Amino acid sequence: MLEEHTFTTRLGEDTITLSTGKIARLAGGAVIARSGETVLLATATMSPEPREGIDFFPLTVDFEERLYAGGRIPGSFFRREGKPSTQAILTSRLIDRPLRPLFPADMRNDVQIVVQALSRGDEQHMDILGIIAASAALMISDAPFEGPVGAARIGCIDGKLVVNPTISQMLTSTLDLRVAGSADAIIMVEAGANEIDEAQMVEALMLAHASFQDVLRVQNEMRAAVGKPKQTYPSFTLPTALAERVHTLMAAPLTDLVKAAMLKGERIAALDALRHDLKAGLAEEAAANGWTNGMIGEAFDDELKAVVRARILNEGIRPDGRDQRTIRPLDAEVGLFPRTHGTGLFTRGETQVLSVATLGMPGEEQELDDLFPEDSKRYIHHYNFPPFSTGEVSPLRGPKRREIGHGALAERALEPVLPPKAQFPYTIRVVSDVMSSNGSTSMASTCGSTLALMDAGVPIKAPVGGIAMGLVSDGARYRVLTDIQGMEDHLGDMDFKVTGTRLGITALQMDIKIKGVTREILTEALAQAKVAREQIIDVIEATLPAPRAELSQYAPKMLTTHINVDKIGALIGPGGKNIRAIQADYNVKVDVEEDGTVFVAAVSGDGAQRALAYIQGMMTEPEKGKIYSGKVVRVESFGAFVEIMPGIDGMVHISQLSDTRVNEVTDVVNIGDEVMVMLTDIADGKLRLSRRAVLEGWTLEEAQAQDSPRSGGGGRRGGDSRGGDSRGGGRPRRN
Repeated sequence: MLEEHTFTTRLGEDTITLSTGKIARLAGGAVIARSGETVLLATATMSPEPREGIDFFPLTVDFEERLYAGGRIPGSFFRREGKPSTQAILTSRLIDRPLRPLFPADMRNDVQIVVQALSRGDEQHMDILGIIAASAALMISDAPFEGPVGAARIGCIDGKLVVNPTISQMLTSTLDLRVAGSADAIIMVEAGANEIDEAQMVEALMLAHASFQDVLRVQNEMRAAVGKPKQTYPSFTLPTALAERVHTLMAAPLTDLVKAAMLKGERIAALDALRHDLKAGLAEEAAANGWTNGMIGEAFDDELKAVVRARILNEGIRPDGRDQRTIRPLDAEVGLFPRTHGTGLFTRGETQVLSVATLGMPGEEQELDDLFPEDSKRYIHHYNFPPFSTGEVSPLRGPKRREIGHGALAERALEPVLPPKAQFPYTIRVVSDVMSSNGSTSMASTCGSTLALMDAGVPIKAPVGGIAMGLVSDGARYRVLTDIQGMEDHLGDMDFKVTGTRLGITALQMDIKIKGVTREILTEALAQAKVAREQIIDVIEATLPAPRAELSQYAPKMLTTHINVDKIGALIGPGGKNIRAIQADYNVKVDVEEDGTVFVAAVSGDGAQRALAYIQGMMTEPEKGKIYSGKVVRVESFGAFVEIMPGIDGMVHISQLSDTRVNEVTDVVNIGDEVMVMLTDIADGKLRLSRRAVLEGWTLEEAQAQDSPRSGGGGRRGGDSRGGDSRGGGRPRRN
């Protein structure tokens, strides 16, 4: 019997158990984490040696979905899991971000973390449990790791902050905040919110940090009880002599270059020239001391980082000459292209994003086949980062994890201001293409997408602005930077993205490169972000003060009706026959939902109105005694068949065609004629009509007394014309 070690902790109202020793014993560290019916396996394994020529720390984190965890078989042709879903990729990123800063900076060995779903409960989220499980696996593994990391989700339900809410509780929450950190500070933040103010957000952040302290305690307990000795690794620290030599040669020219006003391309070219000259000037010393070009380049980058950071900390001046609170020049445009439903072009400095909004039918919602709570998405946001946006050349291989993450952030930022489906039933897709990048493209995509939605006529509640905040700290001093550009993101300590309306925050995302940030820093960053956000919203509203009152002429015009659920099958028809016929006849799209809601849309003309009337007619039950205006659709020797409602016809016997004797049916009516008739009887589904009753002005009772069927036929239009039963009458026809 394998020995299993189990440890228990609390997070909110739930008990979390972490066990090891039974499964995946050859992994560097393996932990099974349980919360309710949700069970995850996390493994952490480190390579014994670094790969040759590698110049970065190769950490990979994968969240592996197994649909058996939810009792399901994959729906693909191969009936096995394929590429990871969007939510699996986002969960992988969420787990990666708080762990990465806590590895030694001089390590280059590969570390791989795999978190695999074994069981998915209906009430417990997998993402927070995945962070805890991965941290615990690292703690007991042989990989050097300066953890542990704890994590918690905070919701706001009925105005109260709730720690670790369930999936069902989150349905009514106005906040979805996920926080990870160490015992002393917060390392990672991810949040979506319904316009929550800054003070409440800080309170929620601090509550999250306090709530996972026991999770950190139990991981330290696991490490002490069953942890493996940590591996030694070859350190990639630069030789002190090289760092000093580069400082001597480069401190002055780099300081001059940083102080010079330059565009991104000019600065990159100037830095490349300095780097080239440095390598050439140190060629002989490098050969004598064993310094490689890679080491010299790394020392150059370290010196550049020191120069930029020192100027920001000492003088409060950034590489482009701004102070710590100034935003780069802003510009915005809408309505750029004739056939798109809505467009927004947002420019901040050298960063530029084009967002395009497209409106579709409810049936075009994205269906999700994964292990996460959502099963469909009405609002879809895609973000693309082509190589030309940075002046580079690389193959186009589809969206990378970063692009998927940025699209999800913009999607989360805008969801709180979208109109409810009952008010605006369209499926909405926004695509943000980065045209030019010098930092903060995800926030530019949020701003451009606000413009695109308003240009498309989507009645959003309020414009959303987004800003990226940065941080430079030497441990004793710090400066919070508003609107960071590419160099500041690369050389700084924090990337803190904040989106929101004038009323409050709609989304947060924070990643740091240091051990954590304090309440003081978070409060200051959110306050600066609010000021910047309002300045950006001023520009948005100056460009387009409110959503357009009308949709684009090329957007589908949608009408809605509701039918009895029992009649959905009749509307759809066998194999969708009726729906297809309506769409073809009226040049429309028709969607039917399970509750009987019917959406009819057409791009132009009155097709949607006519199709809706036809559908409503199909769903109406014929009434005896009611007079209908109908069209003759078939003529027989014994009478005429008249369509009185969409898809429903009845028979007018020859004796009921006129108030005088009729020898031939065609003496009175022919196919295509419009006639007024009264419905006098419904028997066995067959409809009997009378034109004579209308001409004579009879009541239903008088018409029934005068109408004595002698011969006839009936049935569905296009059916057997050889006769019918002696009662006569037509049968309702529903295709």
